Amino acid sequence: MTKSGKSNVVKLSDAAVSCRNCSMYGLCTPPGADANTMALIDSVVKKRRVVSRGEHLYRAGDPFSSIYCVRSGSIKTYVNSDDGSEQVTGFHLPGELLGLAGICAQDMPGSAVALETSSICEIPFDRIDVLTENLPGFKDELIRLLSQKVLHYQTLTMLLSRKSAEERLAALLLSLSTRFQRRGFSSTEFYLSMSRNDIGNYLGLAVETVSRMFTRFDTDGLLTVQRKYVKLRDLERLKVMAGSPRIHLQLAQA
Repeated sequence: MTKSGKSNVVKLSDAAVSCRNCSMYGLCTPPGADANTMALIDSVVKKRRVVSRGEHLYRAGDPFSSIYCVRSGSIKTYVNSDDGSEQVTGFHLPGELLGLAGICAQDMPGSAVALETSSICEIPFDRIDVLTENLPGFKDELIRLLSQKVLHYQTLTMLLSRKSAEERLAALLLSLSTRFQRRGFSSTEFYLSMSRNDIGNYLGLAVETVSRMFTRFDTDGLLTVQRKYVKLRDLERLKVMAGSPRIHLQLAQA
């Protein structure tokens, strides 16, 4: 433990997810791939593009050109309403895909901005046909990933329409816990790269409500929070509070 009482929690900006723990692993490393296949994939996938904090990976209206995956750091996606207000649509952690919504349109429907210095892998969409023609399972894997995204947004819609403030925050924290664990990080201790305002925007809550909920969860022994550092102390109670176990698991399909 450090003097502040925190264990050595890895910050996402400092740790890169391994290829094996990445959402694109099934795309980039198909079973039985030989040296020629891997050489083909390496010629298509652009690895380790660095995006600084506050820098956009893409903006709404940009021509759709690529599918992206976070290697390290974290990315926020959002859309702007007609009045110019921002609606957060997701927080993308190491090993997770983004940019898929652009497949059905010529332009990107939303924007993506780095919450911290991040490293990105990129698959140019105009090279997808090359991979599909040479890798029999590539198309099926891409469809599976698209299906996961649909499930994620369906679950988010249900969460925002039916759940209380406590249930929404509990579901988000459990979703993050599951996603961190899936990528080989701690499931109970992590830093939140997103602001309280972003969390409130994403969950449809006022920032004051989010801050009040964090304080209440801390007081009730559900977690310890020190600014962006969070330690989940009672996962079982959080699961009960979140309601249906499918909620946070489906929300974790990012």
